[in-house]
Amino acid sequence: MANTEESQVTAAGIPFGTAETATALLDGHGLVTGWSAPATRLLGFTAADVLGAPVGKLLAVAPDARGVVAALEWTRDEGGWAGLVPAVTREGRRVNLGVRINAVTDGEGAARWVVSAVGTEGVPWWGASGSVIERMFALSPMGMAVLNSDLRYVWVNAATARASGIPADKWLGRSLAEMLPGIDIEAVEAELRTVLDTGVPLLGREYVYQPPWKAGQEQALLASVFRLDAAAGNPLGLCTMANDITDRYLAKRRLDLLDQAGERIGRTLDVAQTAQDLADVAVPEFADLVTVDLLDAVFRGDEPQPAPDPRTGAAVLRRAGLRSVGDGSPATPVEVGQTAAHPATSPVARALHTGRPRLVARLDPHPGDGGAPGPEPIARMREAGFHSLMAVPLRARGSHLGAALFWRGPRPQPFQDTDLALATELTSRVAVAVDNARRFTREHNAALTLQRDLLPQGAPEQTAVEAASLYLPADAKAGVGGDWFDVIPLSGARVGLVVGDVVGHGIHAAATMGRLRTAVQTLAGLDLAPDELLAHLDGLIGRLTESEGHGGAEAGVVGATCLYAVYDPVSRRCTLARAGHPPPLVAAPGGPVHVLELPSGPPLGVGNLPFESTELTLDEGSALVLYTNGLIAAHGLDADAGIERLCAALAGPHRPVEALCERVMETLPVNPPDDDVALLLARTRALGAGQVASREVPRDPAAVSDARAWALATLGEWGLDELAFTAELVVSELVTNAVRYGSPPIRLRLIRERALICEVSDHSSTSPHLRRAGTTDEGGRGLFLVAHVVQDWGTRYTPEGKTVWAEQPFEPHAAALAAALGEGMAAG
Repeated sequence: MANTEESQVTAAGIPFGTAETATALLDGHGLVTGWSAPATRLLGFTAADVLGAPVGKLLAVAPDARGVVAALEWTRDEGGWAGLVPAVTREGRRVNLGVRINAVTDGEGAARWVVSAVGTEGVPWWGASGSVIERMFALSPMGMAVLNSDLRYVWVNAATARASGIPADKWLGRSLAEMLPGIDIEAVEAELRTVLDTGVPLLGREYVYQPPWKAGQEQALLASVFRLDAAAGNPLGLCTMANDITDRYLAKRRLDLLDQAGERIGRTLDVAQTAQDLADVAVPEFADLVTVDLLDAVFRGDEPQPAPDPRTGAAVLRRAGLRSVGDGSPATPVEVGQTAAHPATSPVARALHTGRPRLVARLDPHPGDGGAPGPEPIARMREAGFHSLMAVPLRARGSHLGAALFWRGPRPQPFQDTDLALATELTSRVAVAVDNARRFTREHNAALTLQRDLLPQGAPEQTAVEAASLYLPADAKAGVGGDWFDVIPLSGARVGLVVGDVVGHGIHAAATMGRLRTAVQTLAGLDLAPDELLAHLDGLIGRLTESEGHGGAEAGVVGATCLYAVYDPVSRRCTLARAGHPPPLVAAPGGPVHVLELPSGPPLGVGNLPFESTELTLDEGSALVLYTNGLIAAHGLDADAGIERLCAALAGPHRPVEALCERVMETLPVNPPDDDVALLLARTRALGAGQVASREVPRDPAAVSDARAWALATLGEWGLDELAFTAELVVSELVTNAVRYGSPPIRLRLIRERALICEVSDHSSTSPHLRRAGTTDEGGRGLFLVAHVVQDWGTRYTPEGKTVWAEQPFEPHAAALAAALGEGMAAG
């Protein structure tokens, strides 16, 4: 069947890798006993049309039956034949077919022939001889095989033999389990028998298995299966056609792994979680064991130091991620959070020093080139069943962050260069995410430190209330916030209570909170009424917003809410005002909990709107509850429902304020909450009659001596005679100033609290001020002396006038008093 035109055809021009192949079976008499669906599509004849009919019915030039049988016998003797055959379609149209004929033997030893054919329309080189067609089938990349009804091979083409490395005759008579031991035989046979039973072809089915000729490596096939029917309609067997798509399959798996890594890695700004995400993504899809070790500086958020030089010793890192296919990791005794020391000759140490990944395809317990870990680590890993590893450094923005180790043990395939490329891509993504988390950790720690330093570090000394506070930050995603609280001791044994909330989160909100807290403390020291204090605070935020507005919304102050209260334990009066803040609660001792209906007022920063104060009397032992919005507006609850929940937590028998604080926090639906929570609980106290004494003072210079005598007598009743000398000086000076410069009525009051407090009130707004008297001045030294002998002094204004006050500690400052008197006398 040679032809001189064969030299004009090259293997590159053969289209069998893409052409649809029709298949038919002939018996020893040339009758059609099997017919595939592609054959119907090629010629138009159905199986019912041709089964049992002589094959000559399909040929354009039909030989007699004896000629067909002789030709088939000759084909068997020659080992097969391929060539160009003219045929007719069902419509009577003549077509040329490229035909391949191979002889097979069925399970009973009867001779049969497999005929494979493809159409040649539009392909000019099909005029070539049969030997060309023979080459075409031999070079076809598509594996073809015929199985009988027992699913045993009766014919395979050259492509199948080449791919497996097993000669074609070795396939004949063998079962799927014998020839494809790495495949899921039960599942595959079930699918093939379904095709045999139903006649419905199986098209484009993907199979992945580990054939024995691939040394443990996976192979992927894209296969189609057609049934071959006998003349009576019963199935004779199956024709299979398969393409090797291993490269495409592996590429898809790599892309899928990278996609999965993109979805899972870097979801949080937590260093350890990001490292663990790499291990979770890579195991078990890519590796059997993965460890991720980072420098200690990375966990702290610090800038990493240069990579260690392996010549100076082991690389000491901290384990951040670990994942294994087994229940445990006997070969890796270092758990997450523990220190991992990698020897100087280990792949990790070398990868860190050079910045290049290292691949050890096969572990050698006694390496001679230093390319693998030392004997002890190798022995431990080999005992655990691991045989291949990759060490990949984690680098980002020019800094070394750590390294990842990928191991394979249970799976037999060693790592290859393509795996190293994939591991490098994975770790590069993780390195960027880890560095982002490190930078966030640094900023977050700085913000937390700032906020912690700006919040009260302990309860100040005061006796007006028993206070307890709690600050609960939101989770790390939200960062630090601008919530704050404060307890501020005021003159006259009073106390200021404040809770505020700056809009937003982050270091800028914390810095703004610090500004506002400082401003509140300063304004509270001026003894301003709550509504006046909020007005000044509102003006401050307005000025900050105007001065910082050029930095954009992120830089400028965007607003805040605040509630300020002043409680006087002498009168048990509490004055409150709020600026857009949630209303406070009051839990009466042994009674109900109710919301204080205060005028809301605008949030701070709105400007040009008034604030109003509300004054009320509180029973001794009442709990005043101040809080921020995060306590009542947790997700799933509106503010009203949150307040009801808070009231329920405060109700009940008397509890210490610390226990009451804990009970309130237990009612939070989530912990940590969605927003920062600041809570301030203050249980009121009252100063009894034995701690307060007062009297009217006439506007008469002679009344000064009577005031001194009354003060000395009161101190004697209180057992504070040791304070008499200093107290007499203070009372004399303050009452003298009120008599000379104030307006009646004048009132003198003594308070025994944590110090002796002397107050002189009058209806004048003129305030005394401290000055140094000249050598020729006749007066002006009394207030100077008072300032030196008391602990603190000042003036506060009331709607009726003013009050000048001075606090004298219970332990007399004798040295300070002597020095002050000596300085005053010298000046005189």
